Amino acid sequence: MSLLPRLLILPLALLLALPATAWGDDAPLLETVHAFLYEQSQALGDEVMIEVHPPAGQFPACEAAEPFLPGQRELAPGRVSVGVRCGDEGRQVRYLQAQLTVFGDYPVAARQLSPGERLGADDLRLERGDLGRLPRQALREIDAALGLQLTRPLGEGRPLLASMLRAEPLVERRQRVVVEAHGRGFRVTREGEALDEGGHGERVRVRLSGREIIEAEVIAPGRLAVAL
Repeated sequence: MSLLPRLLILPLALLLALPATAWGDDAPLLETVHAFLYEQSQALGDEVMIEVHPPAGQFPACEAAEPFLPGQRELAPGRVSVGVRCGDEGRQVRYLQAQLTVFGDYPVAARQLSPGERLGADDLRLERGDLGRLPRQALREIDAALGLQLTRPLGEGRPLLASMLRAEPLVERRQRVVVEAHGRGFRVTREGEALDEGGHGERVRVRLSGREIIEAEVIAPGRLAVAL
């Protein structure tokens, strides 16, 4: 088994101190890619481990290497493809594979939580782990969940997902509500019946007195708005 991937997970300062003979002719290229990923990944978590895989085939030395992320995609934990432009004006392009393992804190339920609960600081706690193993919609900050309502059960120690949180309803189903319609130079109000419940900023259906059904945005308790 090659020792190369294991060496590349060392901190950058140690990585650059290793002799070039440890990697052979690919050493300058791999150092450049590692340094690029190290810089790009600083905002992902508190601790980042980078494993760059050497090229699968034999290629000439990459002069004036300029790494980039294909498609200008945002860097995320997991398997990463890195493009490298080589030579004059970057006319030659190579692609290397790397593995990013990112460790950091994320909020989890401090106890068994039930649907409808409004989350407070005592309901959550921080845990530390591999962020790449979290579900895609997992929250990273406790503050992002405070004051929101849980829409389904959540067991103790389970991470919070954005899809299971909603703003506390300001409008209830079948509630009599006031709908504001406004445009340039005018503003009118009409009464109606909410057909859905909704929190601040959500859109719900409203049946007006003439049986007309419209969609409006919740702006306050019992009040909605439409723009004309």
